[in-house]
Amino acid sequence: MKTPVTVLGLGAMGTALARAFLAAGHPTTVWNRTPGRSPELDVVRAATAGEAIAASPLVVVCLLVDDTVRSTLDGIDLTGKTIVNLTNSTPDQARATAERVTAAGAQYVGGGIMAVPAMIGGPAAFIFYSGVPEAFEEHRAALSVLARPEYVGTDPGLAALHDIALLSAMYGMFGGAQHALALIGTENLPAEPFTERFLLPWLTAMLGSLPRIAKDLDNGPSDTAGSNLAMQAAAFDNLTDTSNAQGIDPMLLEPMGTLLRKAVAAGRGDADLAALVGLLRTPAG
Repeated sequence: MKTPVTVLGLGAMGTALARAFLAAGHPTTVWNRTPGRSPELDVVRAATAGEAIAASPLVVVCLLVDDTVRSTLDGIDLTGKTIVNLTNSTPDQARATAERVTAAGAQYVGGGIMAVPAMIGGPAAFIFYSGVPEAFEEHRAALSVLARPEYVGTDPGLAALHDIALLSAMYGMFGGAQHALALIGTENLPAEPFTERFLLPWLTAMLGSLPRIAKDLDNGPSDTAGSNLAMQAAAFDNLTDTSNAQGIDPMLLEPMGTLLRKAVAAGRGDADLAALVGLLRTPAG
């Protein structure tokens, strides 16, 4: 018999998780703050969170925010359970939840889902995990039915950190793409052919430079910058000037221009983009 699983939370993602467990043959118990959600699921529905947690050794939490996780778990006997928290959270929130869960007698594994609900159970989805390694290994097979598991360390906050880092990259990329589409739209040019013929191929080509940037960060610059920061800073005003002239708010671009100018002022004008990463770090106070 496969491991019984409890899923706390039946929003779009929680429903997708429960459906994946069911499809893989895991006896599944669910609880939701609002009863009656996802009626199509053939699951055991617990009346309370405590009843749901008592039903399974593996408890997967997928609620809206960290405060809801705290209010749901506090006061419940968690002895002997493995709590896998897939609620989006900050690293510090995950660490605090891990402390509460551990104090309540359970093992804690934090997670960060890198997928939308429709991707759960498919080959493109993956989930970061961190926390108690023995608990993760014990339940690796069950968690693998959701998405490819990526264990990133014993610190319970590391999964959240990886999650937030990738989401930051995604939003930055989409912010730039949305600005580009806004510019094109000012001349009534269609977005779809511009995206397919130019925007997507260009971004894909530029993403190919990321491994070199990462290598420079880990090992130091390997050669002379092909497109140095001084040149990029000098040309950056053209981006904001064009945006203003076309009636597009340059708010998504301006932070990068500020960072480029900061690098030049710090004497890093001959460096490459990897040098910008260090400038983002806030000095210790």
